[in-house]
Amino acid sequence: MEYRHLGRSGLIISEIAYGNWLTHGSQVEEDAATACVRAALDVGITTFDTADVYAGTRAESVLGRALKGERREGLEIFTKVFWPTGPGHNDRGLSRKHIMESIDNSLSRLQTDYVDLYQAHRYDRFTPLEETMEAFADVVHSGKAHYIGVSEWTADQIRRAHALARELRIPLVSNQPQYSALWRVIEGEVVPTSEELGIGQVVFSPIAQGVLTGKYLPGEQPPAGSRATDDKGGANMISRWMRDEVLARVQELKPIAAEAGLSLAQLAVAWVLQNKNVSAAIVGASRPEQVGENAKAAGVKLDAEVVERIESILAPVAVTDPLKVYENVPTKRP
Repeated sequence: MEYRHLGRSGLIISEIAYGNWLTHGSQVEEDAATACVRAALDVGITTFDTADVYAGTRAESVLGRALKGERREGLEIFTKVFWPTGPGHNDRGLSRKHIMESIDNSLSRLQTDYVDLYQAHRYDRFTPLEETMEAFADVVHSGKAHYIGVSEWTADQIRRAHALARELRIPLVSNQPQYSALWRVIEGEVVPTSEELGIGQVVFSPIAQGVLTGKYLPGEQPPAGSRATDDKGGANMISRWMRDEVLARVQELKPIAAEAGLSLAQLAVAWVLQNKNVSAAIVGASRPEQVGENAKAAGVKLDAEVVERIESILAPVAVTDPLKVYENVPTKRP
């Protein structure tokens, strides 16, 4: 495993992070989830990402039990707040009330006194940003989180939050966006702004919900049990890529992966890690062996010519429009 600083902060994290968005508490049984966490630890992954909303709060609980007994100082545990975690009108968003209640609930489920990174899971148009950042400041100053991050925020939102964070003397150090060789919308505005401000990207879906593994073939039905056939496993997100034009382009990457001695999935993860603003790529797994395979992308250096070939093949189907970032900012209360 290789390790990187999270943005320009002093926090060092594993460049492959383990995430339990679609698995713990929903897709896989707890024994399998625990086995995946153990596999992550075995390959040197120290960074674990979750959120209070995953599997209706169950994902945090599963992760907390799986990490119980590990040396806390040797781990970096990330979680998030924003999406609904209950039926009440205050069980959502980034109000002071919801943030202060949510951090305590997350810590209880994770069985820890603090998280290393507490992230705003989306931007809240219905709460003043000043209120949100002041609440985050109190979370940090109380010792319940060491650093603050955001997820899927626009460049302008990141800039305004960063200015407030400096005034409040709290470290806003990360953004967690979707990013892959097929979904490159952060490159136009979010990455340059983040580089300027010292904010690192902790990216999710580096394999484009599994499409960049090459297991989906043009002209054929998705394999039974795959994510593309599972509504709970992100079938709605993967549908944008389930076109023959995209799938055929992905198959053209196979010779490049073979030449590099990598699987297609490893090549995809390695590609996002070539971006210097990426601090870590989050991978998930339903089986322990998947963790080990994805972790082999750590430390891989792709020649500029290889990167150019990958991007040239995918250019006709890759999404690069920076305005697409705005699609992930909710326009209605969650």
